[in-house]
Amino acid sequence: MATEEPDRWLRRFHPSAGATAELVCFPHAGGSAAYWFALSRLLTPAVEVLAVQYPGRQERHREAPAGDLHALADRITQALVPRPGAQGPRPRLFLGHSMGASLAYEVAVRLEDTTGGGPAALLLSGRRAPSRSRPGADRLDDDRALLAKVRSLGGTGSGLLDDQEMLGLVLPVLRADYGALASYEPTGGAPLSCPVVGLAGDRDPEASPEEVRAWGSHTSAPFDLHVFPGGHFFLTEHTAAVAELVSGLASDLASGPLPAADLASGPLPAAARRPVSGPPPARPGLRA
Repeated sequence: MATEEPDRWLRRFHPSAGATAELVCFPHAGGSAAYWFALSRLLTPAVEVLAVQYPGRQERHREAPAGDLHALADRITQALVPRPGAQGPRPRLFLGHSMGASLAYEVAVRLEDTTGGGPAALLLSGRRAPSRSRPGADRLDDDRALLAKVRSLGGTGSGLLDDQEMLGLVLPVLRADYGALASYEPTGGAPLSCPVVGLAGDRDPEASPEEVRAWGSHTSAPFDLHVFPGGHFFLTEHTAAVAELVSGLASDLASGPLPAADLASGPLPAAARRPVSGPPPARPGLRA
């Protein structure tokens, strides 16, 4: 894999050299690093947010968007490999939403396999686990179906699709991202060794709480599931609660390895928490 410059891939909206942990955030299909600005503002200065900026959007609009999730994961992995002389170790967490959840997982797999420096914890939002795949669910026949899909999910920026000038800029990115999702097959291998937290909307048509819960079979470490009121973009409505969850988890990780009993003990309101009960489903031969 070729070396990638971190400054090209990672946006720090609120730099905090004194942060005790950092959170790498992976946007959804069609999304950009800016989606994570509000979360970054809430977490600073305790947690520094590094938002991944995919090619083809905002200041990288002149670059062709990636049409393959594995190729994109390879490049992001290279940008996240620690460089000589980098700041001393501090816990690094990953948070990915929707397509970004699959990318966060693939990057975690690569870092564990190649450097042993995978994330201290992995938060996966709004994305079903491979063991709960829906064949053909991410395949769309044409631009009309693609735009109907994006509009139905709502979310930040979906209103831009009614502006013909903006649509000309956004549509190539959406085509590439959804094409990458349609052809994506998860990497096979052993489960990850880091704790995993699943985040789900109770009315999300893309990933039900039970489909998100199945991520528990992709780690040998503790797993927890948090269910929020809302649809696919529930994160936008519950940014403050997600910030509390991340802050509590980061604080625990900064104190040392996380015991299984502590994963669900963060400050998230009880109404938004649904702990996993019973054993996770049998481990499939895939990971995503």
